[in-house]
Amino acid sequence: MTQLFFWLDILGTAVFAISGVLVAAKAGMDPFGAIILGVMTAVGGGTIRDIILDHGPIFWVTDSTDLVVAIVVSMISILFIRYTSFINYPKWILSSFDAVGLSVFVGIGVNKAIASDVNGLVAICMGVLTGVGGGVLRDVLAREVPMVFRVDIYATACIAGGMVHVSAYEYFGLNLENSMLLGMVTILTIRFLAICWHLQLPTVSAKHKQ
Repeated sequence: MTQLFFWLDILGTAVFAISGVLVAAKAGMDPFGAIILGVMTAVGGGTIRDIILDHGPIFWVTDSTDLVVAIVVSMISILFIRYTSFINYPKWILSSFDAVGLSVFVGIGVNKAIASDVNGLVAICMGVLTGVGGGVLRDVLAREVPMVFRVDIYATACIAGGMVHVSAYEYFGLNLENSMLLGMVTILTIRFLAICWHLQLPTVSAKHKQ
């Protein structure tokens, strides 16, 4: 099971790095900017989480696997975009892989928070931050409204998955691995339904009197 989580983490890191490079390409950034955006998307959420939790050395400092994967995938993505039509990929492909990475990152964030002996609400928040933090940094640097703040059902899926994860562990006595799996399944289900059926949250808009 641990090996499965490891490879899913690698997959999530790679997909998040690709999404950062794609945003950089659309914004007309140079290769250095694209690598920075790719790496920040991949490891940004976990970095912020570790800083908030005062978790000692940030995760990619003690084990640089995710950092290396993010850099290498970002560089390869730049070459693909430069010499192929990779940027015109079908949107559902990256969205589907992104859903897998998102579910793993949220689960890792919740587990790390629980290990830091915080309450359930904080654990959920740390899971959501781990999942969406890098994407928020990516979009802010690219001068876009972060996807998590738009109508797509994204952060909502993370919150639901985090709640299932924490509830399964704290109230139903499941171990962390099985609790994480339940949370991941919840996130994947909501995200895949949103992708397939184009589900969206209503926008917040004020009605102006004529």
